[in-house]
Amino acid sequence: METLSQWLVILLSTIKDVIPIMAIIFGFQLLVIRRPVPNLKRVLFGFIYVIIGLALFLLGLEKALFPIGRLMAQQLTDPDFIRGTGVSGSIHWGDYYWVYIFAFTVGASTTIAEPSLIAVAIKANEVSGGAIGVLGLRLAVAFGVAIGISLGTWRIITGYPLHWFIIPGYIFVVIQTFFAPKLIVPLAYDSGGVTTSTVTVPLVAALGLGLASTVPGRSPLIDGFGLIAFASLFPMITVMGYAQMTEMVTARDKRRRERDEKLNEE
Repeated sequence: METLSQWLVILLSTIKDVIPIMAIIFGFQLLVIRRPVPNLKRVLFGFIYVIIGLALFLLGLEKALFPIGRLMAQQLTDPDFIRGTGVSGSIHWGDYYWVYIFAFTVGASTTIAEPSLIAVAIKANEVSGGAIGVLGLRLAVAFGVAIGISLGTWRIITGYPLHWFIIPGYIFVVIQTFFAPKLIVPLAYDSGGVTTSTVTVPLVAALGLGLASTVPGRSPLIDGFGLIAFASLFPMITVMGYAQMTEMVTARDKRRRERDEKLNEE
């Protein structure tokens, strides 16, 4: 009954959040475009499904994803656990290697399962005529998120300022943009945004807050946030890097074929 009452509260809050969206869409359709809403029954059922789904999702965050993220951070940074891995004496940043491994695997797995990334990858494959592979794009983005979150957890543990990482990272992205294939640049920039969506953000935020709460000398407010910025930055780098590597391999294979054809002619 307690869970049901919590869901009803969340449901009412979700309805309040969705009503402005519905008002804008129907207002423009009826007052600006001045045409009836096509498939009105289907659209209304779609809004109902969205409201129910969002309410269930938010309840799941509160009941499962946020608690498990905090719990894993607390367990992996527990001094007893760290000393149980063979560490003796004072604990330093290198002794938290299980945190980095967990952050890497969580970042990769949540990104692979990210619905928004799957949708973007499918559309990119369709528009490019198959030149951009669905799996290849998803793996490149997942690898970038995994690296970013691992580096972000290391930043939290060491206590280095966030801007030491973000500013050089974006400078590198800007420089890389000039050398990456023009076809992939817009998609790479969008890939940084689609990773911060429904599956990745809750676990990453919970991991960062839990980590900052358990590591001595860290502030959840100052150090707990910022992981999502890493999850947005590094996919841009890895996607453009993936395209650059693919272009280099393609050019090398082309030169090899031309050389083989020339030798056969001789």
